[in-house]
Amino acid sequence: MSFESSFVALFVVATLVTLAARRLRMPYTVALVLAGLVIGATHVLQPPHLTKALLYSVFLPGLIFEASFHLDTVQFRRNVLTIGALAVPGMLLSGLLIALLLGAAHVAPGFGFLDALLFAALIVATDPIAVTALFKTLGAPERLATLVEGESIFNDGAAVAFYTVVLAAAAGGHMTLGGAVRDFVMIAGLGLMLGAAVGALTSRFLRKVDDPMIAITVTVIAAYASFIAAESLHASGVIATATAGLLAGEREVRVENARRAVGSFWAYVAFALNSVVFLLIGLEVSVAKLLGSWRLIAIAWLVVTGVRMLLVSSMFGALRSTRARVPWSWTVVLGWGGLRGALSMVLALSLPPDFAYKSIVETMTFGVVVVSILVQGLTMTPLLRWLRIGPHASDATRAKVVAL
Repeated sequence: MSFESSFVALFVVATLVTLAARRLRMPYTVALVLAGLVIGATHVLQPPHLTKALLYSVFLPGLIFEASFHLDTVQFRRNVLTIGALAVPGMLLSGLLIALLLGAAHVAPGFGFLDALLFAALIVATDPIAVTALFKTLGAPERLATLVEGESIFNDGAAVAFYTVVLAAAAGGHMTLGGAVRDFVMIAGLGLMLGAAVGALTSRFLRKVDDPMIAITVTVIAAYASFIAAESLHASGVIATATAGLLAGEREVRVENARRAVGSFWAYVAFALNSVVFLLIGLEVSVAKLLGSWRLIAIAWLVVTGVRMLLVSSMFGALRSTRARVPWSWTVVLGWGGLRGALSMVLALSLPPDFAYKSIVETMTFGVVVVSILVQGLTMTPLLRWLRIGPHASDATRAKVVAL
């Protein structure tokens, strides 16, 4: 099957699976991964592999820009310190704790702290593709959705910068704490500055445009140009595109018909790209290999999820007496909603061939991604219902959230 035909087939499958998911009342992203696992096991379709080049050149720029473009900027500004704390220091602390626990677990002979830190760096990001797609279908409260989406977008970019620094050290480079901090700040900071420049220019242009087609074209240029420019300068493309999307948000399109056109365009782009990437996640995984390594995967998933729950509960516990406090039920959702996705998988696939534990790290990564999407994704709706959050909230609960 040709490359073009395989993509047509993927869209056909995605459409059918999405319709079935709506009938079954389950998140369509989870249904797509399940469909990918089944198709991959039966080999009825030979799609393109989920590579770093494909993810970076096609999927990430569009999905990151769409998520930040539609992000509620009022809610984002109100919660920027909380989001920033979760996305950077929270992410770094999570990575260190995961590495310490897995290094102590001796998952393989000779598997030490630096090897575990490399795995932690590529798995620690709560993938924005997985998280935002799920929360948009669940009717989560606006502030909760902003916290989850905002953290996942910027956490993702910070985690890639963290991974880049750790990979250089694992490949034989000399890493000091000062040097690591400097490299991290340069990668993330340069991405932030590039994204701010592109976003400011795009915002200024959108305010004067009344043609829907030109407005759409300008936002597409902003999404992909910010990502490409940052990556070419060895900065964070994710942070650059997220910043550009945030500054050039939907509110900047002043003409009503242009705003509707741009919003509809990016909504479809998000659906199309999400559909393909979640199918590719399932298709990339060997079910037999994961089942054969279930103990290793179980240990990795329990460590990653446990650290996430501990970090979120500790952070919001410390903020209980401040204006950044959230209902205790939200901390459960924020912790359990830390899904992992395609980015972690392609980072694992792109590990150097001479890395001694490449196969082990790939297996743990693929397993944690699949388990997080299936287990956490499938239980998120019952969890929201049990905690009475969103459309399941009582009037008293809604009033309490508004008061916060």
